[in-house]
Amino acid sequence: MTPTSRTSSGELQAPHSPKTLRKVAFASAAGTTIEFYDFFIYGTAAALVFPVVFFPALGAAAGTVASFGTFAVAFLARPIGAIIFGHYGDRIGRKKTLITTLLMMGIATVMIGLIPDANTIGVAAPILLVVLRFVQGLAVGGEWAGATLLVAEYAPKEKRGLFGSFPQLGPSAAFALASATFLITNLTLGDKSEAFITIGWRVPFILSAVLVLIGLWVRLNIEETPVFKNAASAATTGSRLPVLESIKRQPREILLAGGALTLFFALFYMGTAYLTSFATSPTGMQLTRVEVLSAGIIASVFVAAATLASGMLSDRFGRKKVIATACVLAVPWSLVLFPILSANTVFAYGLGLTVTLVIFAVAYGPAGALLPELFETRYRYTGAGMGYNLGGIIGGGIVPIVAAQLAGTSGAWAIGVLLAGISVFSVFCTLALPNREKQGLENGQTNHAAKHQ
Repeated sequence: MTPTSRTSSGELQAPHSPKTLRKVAFASAAGTTIEFYDFFIYGTAAALVFPVVFFPALGAAAGTVASFGTFAVAFLARPIGAIIFGHYGDRIGRKKTLITTLLMMGIATVMIGLIPDANTIGVAAPILLVVLRFVQGLAVGGEWAGATLLVAEYAPKEKRGLFGSFPQLGPSAAFALASATFLITNLTLGDKSEAFITIGWRVPFILSAVLVLIGLWVRLNIEETPVFKNAASAATTGSRLPVLESIKRQPREILLAGGALTLFFALFYMGTAYLTSFATSPTGMQLTRVEVLSAGIIASVFVAAATLASGMLSDRFGRKKVIATACVLAVPWSLVLFPILSANTVFAYGLGLTVTLVIFAVAYGPAGALLPELFETRYRYTGAGMGYNLGGIIGGGIVPIVAAQLAGTSGAWAIGVLLAGISVFSVFCTLALPNREKQGLENGQTNHAAKHQ
């Protein structure tokens, strides 16, 4: 039986029903799936068509670098989004803020699908692309922390790792959905047809409007978290400037969380964006889009299973142990990844992609509980979002660009060395994080504040 907990005022609080917990878990997973779907179809398009559509004058190599440059813009926007939406999430609530981020992401994504190409409107095309990509980054920057807090603040302490892994299913489900959408479009219009280059890639972006409406309906039908409502009703809680308070009181946790999560982003975006480009490039594996997209769908099934399993394991063995184990496994795997891909077969690509993303998932699953546990309720949304998106700048924004340049100058083996170095860095950051998984989130602000008095 789930034990009772105490609110910030000291009153006993009854455990939430299994039905309520399932509803919140579904809402968090559905929301992150939709937002990351919008985010990932951009990555797929950046690898497959954007160099031709928006940067035709640069040539294949430079066009690819420029395309991934626009991909990186969102990661620069994510910390800003974490600060802006973290402020409102900590001030007015998790639910209202998450509805806003969902709408922003949906509108920006549909508009990307409507941008004319560079041959039609010239330099205005890539400029519009960068602006809308920045808006996407703002939205995702505010999404992750809110979605994880939504479920973590509802979940019983002894199952927080399991329930915290549900919003972490968003990336794997979204990657499968994005790959499937592009695959269907590609099969309908042809692998190298002019129709796919001019119109086909736009379909997944425009159709995302349907998913956004579904996600909006789901989020409108859930309640604000009881932890936030209890904290908001207490006279001693509530931060006027959550960003300043989180930086002042817990800078170490923000920096270490960003360092620990750097590998998550590096592995995931190398798998979902860079490897997609590498596999279809004339200078890479030269696989067809159908082969690459099909492999992505299959890999996503294993990633989802690994995400849930690692969340459950973190409740038994601890968040830090599970995450650190994945970081250690990433070191040798990074060094053998590109030698495996050098076989230039569909099986080699599928194996390389799947193992890369499964290692990511083992580390990523427990993060949905780990980061909310690190911060006080009064600025938890802001602190968790800043730590998460700090890792995103380095691992998701910078690493794919550096990887594309390394491949052209030093060869693919240098990318493996880069990933191995990041793995070692993330291991040390993970082990240096404090362990607060045994304390209740409803009392987190009291326990941590006592250490500063």
